[in-house]
Amino acid sequence: MPARTTPWVPLETVAPQAWQDLAERALEPNGYYLPGWERAVNASARGRTGTSVLCAWDDAQPSHLIGLMPVTSLWRACKLPLPALASGHPYGTLCTPLLDAASAEPALARLLGEARRTGARAVLLRDMSVAGPVMQAFDSVLRREGLRSRVVQSYERAYLDATSDGEKVLQDALGAKKLKELRRQRHRLAEHVEVRFEVARAAGEVSAALEIFLNLEASGWKGRRGTALIQHDGDATFIRRAAPLLAQDNACEIVSLLAGETAVASGIVLRHQRRAFFFKLGVDERFAKYSPGVQLTLDLTRHLCNDPAISSADSTAGPDHPMINPIWRGRLAIGDVLVPLYKSDPVVEIIHAALIARREGLGFARRAVHAIRDLAKNRTATPQPRR
Repeated sequence: MPARTTPWVPLETVAPQAWQDLAERALEPNGYYLPGWERAVNASARGRTGTSVLCAWDDAQPSHLIGLMPVTSLWRACKLPLPALASGHPYGTLCTPLLDAASAEPALARLLGEARRTGARAVLLRDMSVAGPVMQAFDSVLRREGLRSRVVQSYERAYLDATSDGEKVLQDALGAKKLKELRRQRHRLAEHVEVRFEVARAAGEVSAALEIFLNLEASGWKGRRGTALIQHDGDATFIRRAAPLLAQDNACEIVSLLAGETAVASGIVLRHQRRAFFFKLGVDERFAKYSPGVQLTLDLTRHLCNDPAISSADSTAGPDHPMINPIWRGRLAIGDVLVPLYKSDPVVEIIHAALIARREGLGFARRAVHAIRDLAKNRTATPQPRR
């Protein structure tokens, strides 16, 4: 256990077993803040090392961790030189802190007290589940202290209720006509070789399946953009360490769709408590006409709905995702939330205004990038006039 005189400590100094015990008692699941995952991210992942944590320990049981929040400076997170902390990003779009379900509000009050001791005036909760029980605990604690959180930006992403029959979920989501077309594509793929869905669960199986996934991901558009995991040594090291380590606790599996011995699609799925998290998907674009990513997601949906240990799944995808939104019709509200640490603090107003300005600037930049890409595609597709 770290010394109580230190408000925040290096992430790697938190005892893994105390962290794991907290994760098992957590009020709300977050597979990306499991110790095996976040410690691997912090050790080598590009741009995500050197994270600190705020910890809340139980006074009655000094080795009993009741709250944990990975954090970094607002400068490092957003390039804003202002006195605030921000959620440490775990290479997955969910930063909901871990709170002991039996003492969530006392743990949270202690975490906010630790944040004040760092000299911060606010905490930016990035990629937060804004309607979940942890955010409700935040709002309850803040109300008692005369404070109010502010949502800086939010969106909804695809979410699966896995308590229903998988075939009914797909029928309700896609309809008979679309499912018939997808079955036709699968039958065409299976004309010459067997098509099967496989799940790697044991650590050794996950390690082997991971290499196939990494190569698939790099073979597609992520490889062309230079964002595939295997293209950066630190990222490849992180996922090769994290995936088999989590598999030892049944917290990671790799799902694959194979045509004969060729993997045409593969995905990494994390599991925490009764929720699954669809981390990444890789496909072999040579089989694009058979919709391999969709086919794998259909099989994954059936797989999760048939698993009594899973009640829901977070796509961890962006808003309006064209592939998974039509299949997983539930929605999970995610947002960046600014939590003030002091009443009527003018510095918080400055932080909030800066975050809004940054959001607008990034939105303009994204629109410009998309416009440039569309222009480049159109120029490539349109024959140029001869001189």
